[in-house]
Amino acid sequence: VQLQASGGGLVQAGGSLRLSCAASGRTFGSLVMGWFRRAPGKEREFVAAVGRSTYYTDSVTGRFTISRDNAKNTVYLQMNSLTPEDTAVYYCAAGESVTVDGVSVPTQYNYWGQGTQVTVSS
Repeated sequence: VQLQASGGGLVQAGGSLRLSCAASGRTFGSLVMGWFRRAPGKEREFVAAVGRSTYYTDSVTGRFTISRDNAKNTVYLQMNSLTPEDTAVYYCAAGESVTVDGVSVPTQYNYWGQGTQVTVSS
């Protein structure tokens, strides 16, 4: 599985962006898809995931929405009400056997995209 993330950019605080992650391969529908981010000087952080359910880290709940289109082999991350604290490189990831308890754990994911930069100005 190869993942290609896009949609990042520069936006003012309060604005919105939609990230996309296109996946190759024929098993997309069976994969758990996740978004992680890494801010400068910080560890990689779980943002959201979608399998049979959706999962979010607390800091984005109510502002971000993850969705998937299995017909297009694509997962999306709609980000609203962005703040400078959301500035990071965002990575999409795919996992073949991610457990419910493990959706936020990077090592549960088998495949990673190249990352897309999101910068939120104040």
